[in-house]
Amino acid sequence: MTSYQSDLLRLLDERGYIHQTTDAEGLDALASTAIVPGYIGFDATAPSLHIGSLVQIMMLRRLQQTGHKPVVVMGGGTTRIGDPTGRDESRKMLTDEAIEANIAGIRTVFEKLLVFGDGPTDAVMVNNQDWLGQLGYIEMLQKVGTHFTVNRMLSFDSVRLRLEREQPMTFLEFNYMILQGYDFRHLSQEMGVRLQMGGSDQWGNIVNGVELGRRMDGAELFGLTTPLLTTADGGKMGKTAAGAVWLNEAQLPGYDFWQYWRNCDDRDVGRFLRLFTDLPLDEIARLEGLEGAEINAAKIMLANEVTSLVRSRDVADLAEATARETFAGGGAGEGLPTLSVGSEGMRIGAILTELRFTASNGEAKRKIGENSVRLDDQPVSDPALLVTVPAGGEVKLSLGKKKHAILTA
Repeated sequence: MTSYQSDLLRLLDERGYIHQTTDAEGLDALASTAIVPGYIGFDATAPSLHIGSLVQIMMLRRLQQTGHKPVVVMGGGTTRIGDPTGRDESRKMLTDEAIEANIAGIRTVFEKLLVFGDGPTDAVMVNNQDWLGQLGYIEMLQKVGTHFTVNRMLSFDSVRLRLEREQPMTFLEFNYMILQGYDFRHLSQEMGVRLQMGGSDQWGNIVNGVELGRRMDGAELFGLTTPLLTTADGGKMGKTAAGAVWLNEAQLPGYDFWQYWRNCDDRDVGRFLRLFTDLPLDEIARLEGLEGAEINAAKIMLANEVTSLVRSRDVADLAEATARETFAGGGAGEGLPTLSVGSEGMRIGAILTELRFTASNGEAKRKIGENSVRLDDQPVSDPALLVTVPAGGEVKLSLGKKKHAILTA
């Protein structure tokens, strides 16, 4: 590890957040002597972020924990464009109303993890539509466009990879990196923001903003990125066979959220504890060193700590109690996800897919063929089974040993 002087970079380094910095020495010196306002941008394409964004949210939390000011930038403007990074197709256009509703949903998670207010280190949330929406097209081209060369823009992975795969990129998307660079310049001018953070895939966009601020204003700005976050088996963080692991309760029940962390790979436990919890590093080292069946205690600690931060302590306690009753006691805890099959009933494949236990009816059929599906602990062999539940009654559905739900009429 590098020997940093500032609490900020020392904490980020110790917990594994740092991948690249534009000027580590300069940022370290600044963070040692002044409050650094730093920002991360989040586009509002859905009513919730998923856990792939959690490492960025935790970076803003670390910024505040070390005496600096987090600035959350909601991409009300850039959501209308679409970041081409890592995408093979254009993002669908959203209405103004949908974007505003998404921002309102996303804000609820930030309010749990950051302290908002008017103080020097209190977090603030701003919407880049407020300034991007005021830019005239000709004015934008004159003021900002001259600082970007098409040669360099074509060299960025977000553009180059798309072209190499012969996937179309609209001129609208091509402008995304210019607008993100302008965001940094605007925040520097209007709010004194000196630092932009993000995932490693945002490095090019962040460097653009640093250079734009220097060229237009002579400002000294800094960029910092986190490593690409993958699970030990090489999978993308936040993605499962059943879909994204959403941060908001409305998109994913608390029990399912808790179970994601409880079921993580043994090799990921220590890293996830450092990134996603506030547990002391010596305690994390102890938990990370557990072996055999004892590692499950560390996974439960991880699930409880993350769920408490993102949802609430009550949700974490209920999920742990439900898991204990379901797995150890053979019962059906009250915190299990529930699904109504209606008075007419529902096919077993549709139920498994609706609960996100499987990604498709085809996968559901395969699981049934593997004898992995049970109703009230009795195996299901018919992939076309119509499941009905008596009025006022309930049936426990299980997929393997780790996924359970309650079916009602």
